Parts: sequence; C-alpha cells; structure tokens
Amino acid sequence: MSSNLETRSLLEEWRNFDKGGFFDFGHPLLNRIAECFVKAAGIGAIQAVAREACLIAVEGTESSNSPDTTGAKKKKHPFPDLRGETNRKSLEAMVKSTGKESLQWGLAAGLYSGLTYGLKEARDAHDWKNSAVAGAITGMVLGLTCEETSHEQVVQCAITGAAISTAANLLTGIF
Repeated sequence: MSSNLETRSLLEEWRNFDKGGFFDFGHPLLNRIAECFVKAAGIGAIQAVAREACLIAVEGTESSNSPDTTGAKKKKHPFPDLRGETNRKSLEAMVKSTGKESLQWGLAAGLYSGLTYGLKEARDAHDWKNSAVAGAITGMVLGLTCEETSHEQVVQCAITGAAISTAANLLTGIF
C-alpha cells in the first residue's frame, strides 16, 4: 500500500504548503499567524546566512588585494564574533545571529498577518486602510526591537511600514 506522500516531490509539498498549510490550531487567525511566522522565519534565516557569506567573501577579497593606506574607517561588521578564535565560536555566533534574524522576520510577518486578519474581521472589509494600520503597528514594533531606539526611529519605521504595506495592497491587483 503506497501512500501519496512517497510519490510527491519537494516542489509539490511546497505548493501544498501555500494551499492548506501545516498548522491547524482550531482558529484561522492562529493558523495564519503560525504559517506566516514559519515562512518568514525561514526566509530571514536564509537572508542572514547569505548576507554573512557575502560579507565574508567581500572582506576576503578586500584584505587580499592591498593593505588600507588611506586611513579610511572600516565598516563595522554586524556580527563580529563570526571571526572567533575557533570554528566552534564562529559557528555559535552564526547560529545565534541567524536565529535572531529569523525570529525578527517571523514575528514581523506573524504580527502583520494577524493584524490584517483581525482588522478584516472587525471592519468586515479588506482594503488599504487595514494594510496601513497593520503596517504602521508592525513597523513600530520592529523599530522598538532595534538597538538604541529613539522616538524618531520608531516613528520613521511606523511610517515606512504603513507606506510599504499600503503600496503592496494597492498594487496587488495591477500586476
């Protein structure tokens, strides 16, 4: 007796993830938040690893070409422990930074998705206003997670979040 799971490819599994999802917590809001969190956290982890690999590659080519005689200030590395004394310390730093980045991406996506769903249910409408409010709140929360947060930075993140989510909502039907 052969199951359908044995014959499905990874691509088919990914397509089904968008249709039915992997979670059933008994309420559509919880399911939506969990699915968005997991998807965005995975994307955030991939982005963090790719960014770090790119930085390592760029620093490797810059240091091998010629020494810096201009006295220019070097750019601060976002994860300085990745150049640890041992490979173990570097690996631990990579896992820690990737986990932090994926958690931030997942929380942002889960929060935004939950807010848009809640606003849609409360207002009985899915429009740009829901996207603007959800984007502003999500942007504000992300602004609060930054180091040395200022009032101006939080307001700027809220405005940016509202603008991006509103534009995405308005452009959805065009493309």
